Amino acid sequence: MSDNGAIISGMYASFAKGDVPAVLAWFDPKIEWHEADGFPSLGGIYNGPDAVLNGVFIPLGTDWDGFTVTPDEIVASGDRVIAMGHYAGKYKATGKSFRTPFAHAWRFANGKIVNFHQYTDTAIVQEATIA
Repeated sequence: MSDNGAIISGMYASFAKGDVPAVLAWFDPKIEWHEADGFPSLGGIYNGPDAVLNGVFIPLGTDWDGFTVTPDEIVASGDRVIAMGHYAGKYKATGKSFRTPFAHAWRFANGKIVNFHQYTDTAIVQEATIA
């Protein structure tokens, strides 16, 4: 695995442990983060680490019980890394659980992550949020 692949693998491990500062440390100050359209209350583009923290990470931690992001395979080539895996969790407001696959596309520049794109079946996630 390339250095960038190892960084992404380590970031997923840090996220799983709840070490969000370790994750954010790899973000370029101008990171452009794309959450899939239709992802409940999170879909859209976030610019900068603070926007990702407040618009994505904090809602995931407060709205969901046991939300996990588990990479099953990481493929790296130069400044690009693709991670394929699955999400799982239980939406607190409904008590409904879900599990769905994802693909994450990461891009590096100057040793930092400058771009992220999420691809997932948002309909499966939305089903968990509907009473």
